[in-house]
Amino acid sequence: MSSTELPGVSAVTAAAAPKVAAVRVAEGEELRSVALPGLTLSIRSRPPSRSGLPPALYVHGLGGSSQNWSALMPLLADAVDGEAVDLPGFGNSPPPDDGNYSVTGHARAVIRYLDAAGRAPVHLLGNSLGGAVATRVAAVRPDLVRTLTLVSPALPELRVQRTAVPTGLLALPGVARLFGRMTRDWTAERRTRGMMALCYGDPGRVSAEAMDHAVAEMERRTQLPYFWEAMARSARGIVDAYTLGGQHGLWRQAERVLAPTLLVYGGRDQLVSYRMARRAAAAFRDSQLLTLPDAGHVAMMEYPETVADAVREMIDDIDRS
Repeated sequence: MSSTELPGVSAVTAAAAPKVAAVRVAEGEELRSVALPGLTLSIRSRPPSRSGLPPALYVHGLGGSSQNWSALMPLLADAVDGEAVDLPGFGNSPPPDDGNYSVTGHARAVIRYLDAAGRAPVHLLGNSLGGAVATRVAAVRPDLVRTLTLVSPALPELRVQRTAVPTGLLALPGVARLFGRMTRDWTAERRTRGMMALCYGDPGRVSAEAMDHAVAEMERRTQLPYFWEAMARSARGIVDAYTLGGQHGLWRQAERVLAPTLLVYGGRDQLVSYRMARRAAAAFRDSQLLTLPDAGHVAMMEYPETVADAVREMIDDIDRS
């Protein structure tokens, strides 16, 4: 057994996932399945450039997968030993046994994996929903997190952008399945281009090859019988987290984070408002802010080099101190 394997690790079986097209694994990446109590997680990894590098874990956003980090991971392979998780019900991970898609449920999945893997403390990176999940993990289990990088984190906003309202509506009972029926004749390319228009500051930056890969992944996902349920319940989990007050509120938990934190916000983000950057910088006690005026919601995919440089600089600062 290699140092990165765990008891219960095996290929995803037919019993765990329906028979659909295989998930894409880019050159240099590895994909494995980890069985944990109550859930099975798919983990994407890329061998580090040398041994002894500190571990990192990447957490994707709503409707995304570990593939969302494939552009950034190789750029940080000289700084961290990186892994990206498919949250339960997304990517290549089957739904959780308990059907819990709340922010807390996803955070528990991440915590269970980190505890089982014995890799902590990690450099933890999260985007959108993954940013909310990573915030909660860092707040409740500071021993697991060495640094925190949040790309457009889904933290509560008093005035949600109009462009984000349709995504929020997925949280309403029946809306996701209704939308699925209404759009059942849409091609995977049409769905993908709509997603790109929503998530990218400039969809024109997406290469033809990347678009082909994204369309193939969309085709695969929409064949999964639990696709809309995972989307709807996770969207509902974000809405519920937005309305949660007291010590469990995400902003209160942001104030409790001890790890040095890098915040990345895009000026053209249609899902998380650019104006939240200042509030986030004030909430996280040891934070740095990177603003990218031309980026959208997935800066690590649009401007991976810039994001990688900022993450590496934060890691270097920690090592020097």
